[in-house]
Amino acid sequence: MRTSPDSGALLGGPSLRRWSLLISVALVVVLLGATVAVLLAIGDLSRARSRLLDVVGPAVVSSQQLGTLVVDQENGVRGYLLSGSEAFLDPYRDAGERQAAARATVEATNDPAVLRALTALDGALADWRGDYADPAVAAVRTGGVVPAEALGKQRFDAVRAALSALQDEIAAQRAAGRAALNDASTRMAVTCIVAMAVLLAAVLGCVVALRVFVVAPLGRLRRQVGTVAGGSFAHTVAATGPTELRELGVDVDTMRTRIVAELEQARERNAALDAATTELRRSNAELEQFAYVASHDLQEPLRKVASFCQLLEKRYGDQLDERATQYIDFAVDGAKRMQLLINDLLAFSRVGRMRDKQVVVLAGDLVDEARRNLALSIESSGARIDVGPLPEVRGEVRLLVGVFQNLIGNALKFHGDEPPHVRIAAEPGEDDTWWFSVSDNGIGIDEQYAERIFVIFQRLHAKDRYPGTGIGLAMCRKIVEFHGGRIWLDTEATGVNAGTTVRFTLPRVGADAPVTVSGTP
Repeated sequence: MRTSPDSGALLGGPSLRRWSLLISVALVVVLLGATVAVLLAIGDLSRARSRLLDVVGPAVVSSQQLGTLVVDQENGVRGYLLSGSEAFLDPYRDAGERQAAARATVEATNDPAVLRALTALDGALADWRGDYADPAVAAVRTGGVVPAEALGKQRFDAVRAALSALQDEIAAQRAAGRAALNDASTRMAVTCIVAMAVLLAAVLGCVVALRVFVVAPLGRLRRQVGTVAGGSFAHTVAATGPTELRELGVDVDTMRTRIVAELEQARERNAALDAATTELRRSNAELEQFAYVASHDLQEPLRKVASFCQLLEKRYGDQLDERATQYIDFAVDGAKRMQLLINDLLAFSRVGRMRDKQVVVLAGDLVDEARRNLALSIESSGARIDVGPLPEVRGEVRLLVGVFQNLIGNALKFHGDEPPHVRIAAEPGEDDTWWFSVSDNGIGIDEQYAERIFVIFQRLHAKDRYPGTGIGLAMCRKIVEFHGGRIWLDTEATGVNAGTTVRFTLPRVGADAPVTVSGTP
């Protein structure tokens, strides 16, 4: 009996579905929390690294460039004052554009102290240019009075002091950026360690819970089932743990109860089967005795009937009229056909019971033996037999020769206006088997009789047109199935007046053994 999924209250304990849901939610929450913490730490580290490398670092370089530009301007003015050459003023005149680019980079730090130092530097440079540099250059050009050198030194010392203050502030920013980057790296490492520890603790908790609430009850249930499987069918199976395992225990115990009941029924059936087997053995023994009688005792009267009828015709033939002679011929023919039928029945009954030793033999040799047995029929019909490469098979030689002999004999018997043309071939099949085919150009078989032709005594033609007992193909099926194969009519290659193709299978001698093929010309 099955219990509903919501029957946890009846069986006691939470359901496995609820446990799995809670554990999954907890794991998702822990994983999301750890992921968010790690992402935040990564963001802090990225921002600290970006400020240090993309803002503070370029500002340090730009402050040094500002110092170089300022010194170049002062040197250019001094050289011009001494020599009067305009070439010395190039750094002074060209400094504006480069100084603006460097100043913008420093200004990008957006730090108040750096911006104040930058403003102070701008003011000091403006004072030096306005109070000394520009008047001195103009005086040299016009031949006027050059301002005192002490004033220029005073104003440029102020520029130097402002520049030094700016570089100190930027150095402080670089130190602060490095410290921020180190702090962010430390926080990220700590966050990753804590997140890994939390995740590990959560996973370990899930493993412990799974072992306690699922694995252990399953182990106990397995031991109980093993006890029952060992033969202790009276042992009651009782599971513990989540609801689903308890339900499973109930189902297993129900199955055990049914197995016990069916086992009793099976024992009763086996007893009846043993009795039937004994009866079947007795029946087989009687059948074998009947076969012996049929092969000896019944054939003897038939031989006498045929012999005396022939003797009667020979001795008193001149005294008998035509109708009496015809009656005697009918009696002789009936006795011979009855004898042939008894022989075929005896051979059919012996398949699988009178066993010869199974050997490995080339199928080509089996075909050759069948051809020798049918040599007269082959010669008289002008038949052509083509045999392709054939493999080795394992079986009773006498029976397998009979299969090929029956199939070739049918091709010789049921031919049309053209001489018989028989083709025998083999190819690898499924499940480690060989697929044999025997094809001819005879009168063919209608598809509706594909199964009937393999039934004993089933004939499709009158016996006066095509002689035979109707046992040949039934014998082939019994022999092939005795050797573990099957036989059938290939309806796609067979039709009325279109020839007949019969296929059958035989197991391979060894699936891993190399294939040995042979054939006859």
